[in-house]
Amino acid sequence: MTAPLLGSLNPAQREAVEHVAGPLLVLAGAGSGKTRVLTARVAHLIETHGVAPDRIFAVTFTNKAAAEMKERIGRLLGRDPGGLWIGTFHSLSARILRREAELLGFTRQYTIYDQDDQIRVVRRLLDQLGHPPKAFPPKSVQSIISGAKNRMVPPSELLASSTFNPLVKVAAEVYAALGPALKSANAMDFDDLLLHPLALFRAHPERLEAYRRKFQFVLVDEFQDTNRAQYQLIQALGSHGNVCAVGDDDQSIYGWRGAEVRNMVDFQSDFGEVQLVRLEENYRSTQVVLDAANAVIAENAGRIGKTLRTARRGGEPVTLVAAADERDEAEWITGELRRRALDGDWSYGEMAVLYRTNAQSRALEESFRRSGTPYRIVGAISFYDRREVKDLLAYLRLVANPADNEAFLRAVGVPRRGIGDSSLTTVIEASRQWEKPLLAVAAIADRLPDLRPNVRQALTGFAALLDRLRAEAGHRPPADVLEELIQAIDYENLLRQEGPEGADRWDNVRELVASAANWSEVVTSDPGEEGSPLERFLADAALLSSHDAIEGSEDGVTLMTIHTAKGLEWPVVVLSGLEDGLFPLARADEQPGGIEEERRLCYVGLTRAKDKLYLTFARTRRRGGSLQYGRPSRFLEALPPGILDEKRTSVAGWSGGQAGRRAGWQGGREAGWGQSTAPPSRHPAPVAPEEISQDAPRYVKGERVTHRRFGSGAIQGLTGAGRDLKVSVRFDDDEVGVKQLLVAFAGLEREWESA
Repeated sequence: MTAPLLGSLNPAQREAVEHVAGPLLVLAGAGSGKTRVLTARVAHLIETHGVAPDRIFAVTFTNKAAAEMKERIGRLLGRDPGGLWIGTFHSLSARILRREAELLGFTRQYTIYDQDDQIRVVRRLLDQLGHPPKAFPPKSVQSIISGAKNRMVPPSELLASSTFNPLVKVAAEVYAALGPALKSANAMDFDDLLLHPLALFRAHPERLEAYRRKFQFVLVDEFQDTNRAQYQLIQALGSHGNVCAVGDDDQSIYGWRGAEVRNMVDFQSDFGEVQLVRLEENYRSTQVVLDAANAVIAENAGRIGKTLRTARRGGEPVTLVAAADERDEAEWITGELRRRALDGDWSYGEMAVLYRTNAQSRALEESFRRSGTPYRIVGAISFYDRREVKDLLAYLRLVANPADNEAFLRAVGVPRRGIGDSSLTTVIEASRQWEKPLLAVAAIADRLPDLRPNVRQALTGFAALLDRLRAEAGHRPPADVLEELIQAIDYENLLRQEGPEGADRWDNVRELVASAANWSEVVTSDPGEEGSPLERFLADAALLSSHDAIEGSEDGVTLMTIHTAKGLEWPVVVLSGLEDGLFPLARADEQPGGIEEERRLCYVGLTRAKDKLYLTFARTRRRGGSLQYGRPSRFLEALPPGILDEKRTSVAGWSGGQAGRRAGWQGGREAGWGQSTAPPSRHPAPVAPEEISQDAPRYVKGERVTHRRFGSGAIQGLTGAGRDLKVSVRFDDDEVGVKQLLVAFAGLEREWESA
């Protein structure tokens, strides 16, 4: 095995495989063959150096990757590597804890709680502590506790950080009670699987010493994605020094769930004399693609440093496209990919369109569907099949058709109105007896004596809401009806109570409103066409969300977020939505290291392309139903001009060329790229210059606002405009005093909005 295997490796790969004793850090660039190096290294240790498989502790980040790696090692060895400890941090920790549970006060039959189990426990503890779940949503509390555990922050420290945030304070109280509650149930949550081994080793150093002796060699894949607890576990088990860490600091994109890119830097100091091997030979992309990726990531500070290179010299230039809006962008992408497929350059299955947020898939899905271009959604469900979208469409269906019983059964539970299954059974039975639709029965629920008074009131209130919406809908645009509905059921607040996931769902709601507004602009009524605008919009939405569109085509263009695309590759990749505020996200400016992580995410997206790379941005984009002016992403500034082929769509109204693009980055619309020279089109005009911020806040002197860190205060003055608008706020806390804040990134809320 050894000679043929080593002979097929490049010099850097071979150095990593042949290294035996002492710490090794393998800086593995995108497409550099790191999986091959890991599997070859394990096989080499077993075959050449006689290391027993059960003396090797190998960590991957998915169970699927572990199974594939073990299979590849077996093929290299010609036999099953029986006894090899290989798996995720959670699975390997669980194996240790099954053996040692009694030392921590558990039995070996302990239960592992999933997220739903955790939320139920949190809800019970909130009740016990006298905190109403409506005011302190259990899912948000659980999310805060999980984040603290990943950062190894104890309850006391979390409590000390909660000065201006009641939710965090309550989460700290629940966190303190959670450990005893789980232990009494002989249960652990997923975060405990990482923390309990560390507690075991601290309390019982003899057990740590036994595992150190057992595992002579420790290997960790995707090291850049480890959190602090995982890093400390590797430090504990690998204190003998025979640790091989494989990763790429330029691809660390999971900071939002606790990953710490600094672990790669700390490894070099914490483990003494570390041998550093850089895998810089890329076997995936053309040099042109790598030139773009290298230039973008070079802007990040604190990198360990590497430059990808390839034997695939040249390649098609990177196409940079300016579009008028998200619909124009989607249509250009669809048309270009169809052209390349029909010309025989690549098949649809060899193409992917990547985006920063799931909400962006809506315009793309509609364009692919309209043109008959095959596509599939990977890593996310179809836009029109997402829970929050289906919730609102169910309401609209009831507005349009009061006899739609299926829509009633979905809508009546959003938000929860205290109407349980037994109450619904009573309503359904009355519907059958009276031969009336469910909504009609709800309107006369006071005639149902078997229902509790509060349930009767909830049902009649629901029916009255639908009657009011129907009376006001008429021939109004669907977006107007949607906005009134969202406000009537306070849907934004309902979703935001779900924590970070709820914020993403709210983005999808805003995208649905944008879709409805865009529909009204491009759909015209024929003289003989029947049905209100709302009814026709619902019909079109139903076609877009039909079964075949949701399932997608195995041979179609792949649509997915960049996070989901990590580790994958395609001959053709389109990176869409490259505008400041969208990519990078606006909130990234508020978070330490946020922009650098967004830039790493961009790097991941760029390096998915093998042969051809397209980059697109829109001059305007609908966000939440309003048209907002955008600026090209700051990440585009780093692109070497010599590798670019710059284009604009026929309605983009962009002057084009290197000078125009650079001017656009420097000054936005006033400097040139946003000034339309195209004839009037179906696309709306851009908003006023002062609305250049994608968040477009409006404030006046004397207005009361709240800041999540500094608390409440009053605005004393304003300067600047657009994205440069600054406010001077005197906060009520004398220790905070007066702060100058950039509105676009400060996350301010009007006090009445946050009440």
